[in-house]
Parts: sequence; C-alpha cells; structure tokens
Amino acid sequence: VGLNGLVLVWVERKVAGRCQQRPGPLHVGFHGLLHRVADALKLVSKQLITPAKADPFLYWSAPLLSFMAVPICFLPLPFLSAGGATQLNLGLILIISFLGLNSVSLCLAGLGSNSKWSLLGAARAIAQTVSFEIPLLLSALTAVFMAGTMDLHAIVAAQGPWPWQWFGVMNPVTLLVFLISAVAETNRAPFDLPEAESELTAGFHTEYSGMGFGLFFLAEYAYILVICGIGAALFLGGPLGPFAPGPWWFLAKLYALVFLVIQLRWTLPRVRFDQLLNLCWRWLTPAALINILITMVVMKTFAG
Repeated sequence: VGLNGLVLVWVERKVAGRCQQRPGPLHVGFHGLLHRVADALKLVSKQLITPAKADPFLYWSAPLLSFMAVPICFLPLPFLSAGGATQLNLGLILIISFLGLNSVSLCLAGLGSNSKWSLLGAARAIAQTVSFEIPLLLSALTAVFMAGTMDLHAIVAAQGPWPWQWFGVMNPVTLLVFLISAVAETNRAPFDLPEAESELTAGFHTEYSGMGFGLFFLAEYAYILVICGIGAALFLGGPLGPFAPGPWWFLAKLYALVFLVIQLRWTLPRVRFDQLLNLCWRWLTPAALINILITMVVMKTFAG
C-alpha cells in the first residue's frame, strides 16, 4: 500500500505536468522518481501537533481509522482467476462495508479539529459519501444480478475472457455510473469538495501535520486502488484475458482505471456542491434504477 502511494503520486504529478505542458518532477532521482521518497521522509520528520482546542482522542483517531480498513478491503479482491485464500460469498459486501469507515474518519477529523474549515469539509464529505453510495451500490448490484452471486471470484468467472463478455461492455451504462460514483466516493476532482482549497483551505485535514496528514493522503490512494479493483472485477473480467489469464490482467485493468481517475483530476474543473448533489439525485440514481430494472427484465426473459 505504501509503495502504491509513492508510485501513484509520482504518476499523478507526471500526468499533471503533461496536461499543463510542463515536465513535472524531474530533478530528484531519474525523472523525479525519488521525489516522493523525499516527501515521505519530510512527512515522517515533521512534528505532530495537536491544536490547542481540539479533542485529542477524536483528532488522532481520524487518520488511524481512515487507514485501518485498507488492508481488509484488499483481501477479497480477485487477483487470481480461481480460488484464493480469502474467497468469500459476501466479498463485495465486506469491501463496501469497510469503505464506509473512511467517511466516519473524515467526520471525526472535522469534529475533533475544532476548526470551521475542517467542520465544513467533514459535513461536505458525509453528504457526498452518503449520496453517491446509492448509485455506486446500485451499479454494483447490477453486476451481482447478472452473475447471481456476491463472490467477486464467481462474478469474474461468470464473465469470460473476451472483452465482449465483460459486464461493462455488455452493460456500459452501469460501468459509467459506477465510475462517476467511484470518483465522487473517493473525493477526487472534479468532486473533491470536502477538501476544496479555494474555499476551505484544505477541508477536513486543514489542522493536520506530518504523518497525520500523510495517513489521510496514503489512505486516499489506497481507496482509489480498492475501488478501481472492484470495477475491474465487476465489469472488466478481473484476471481473465484473451490469453494467459492471471494477476497481470487484473493489475493492467486496475491501473487503467486508476490512470483514468488521475486524468480526470487534471482535465475537468471542480463542480459546485449543488451541482454535485444534483448529478447524484437527478441523474445517476434514476439512471442506475432504470438500468437495474432493465437488467432484471432481460435476465428474467433469457432465464425463462
């Protein structure tokens, strides 16, 4: 998880540089590869400061809780095409449940910091997360209906090796809803309203320094990896491919989705909060409901 965070931050800065017609990190190591190592050492060496009027228990529980669920979320992901030490009948439910701890941690950060900017960021995070969990779960439920199980390994096995057999190709609407909801669920631009620098300084983590901020940062990239892994398993066939199925296919699809998430941050402008909620309740949720209804009718018709 730590290595993933180091690599993805370097990739994101390089992508940002290309989008803005500049080289990005260049001088610390080959093409800036050691820049994130220097950043990590800087964060570790920073003094951990508790604001004078903050609640110490809530304040320090937040970053720990944010990162605590990450290893558990990785366990049910189908890196292999069959079997696995953590093949669970309710693997999807396990991941979705522990992903919810991140929103709790953001709420604790906002309450415990005793800062108006942090509190506003936490309120935005809760409203955004609760809203976009609905279309996210509905789109995932569509894949569950198509496969007839919540076991991610079984969902992968139900798709087949060729692209036209993947649920995301057979039902592109549910893949689109899932991707948009996933970007909002992980608080990534253009939906990074809980930490919008233009109006909230840094939002829920304004008062954090050193590795308190570092754990939030590391958890964000880990959750991006987890949710893109769910998308790769549900809609892109997971480790299955036209030839030589294995974890390399899963990683290729996973990081293709991660690159898409990174590219969106440097391509689209940040939306307003009312636009964000309108997108969820007026467009994505009805689209997900209609799509799941059509999927159920089609599945029932072919089953009959």
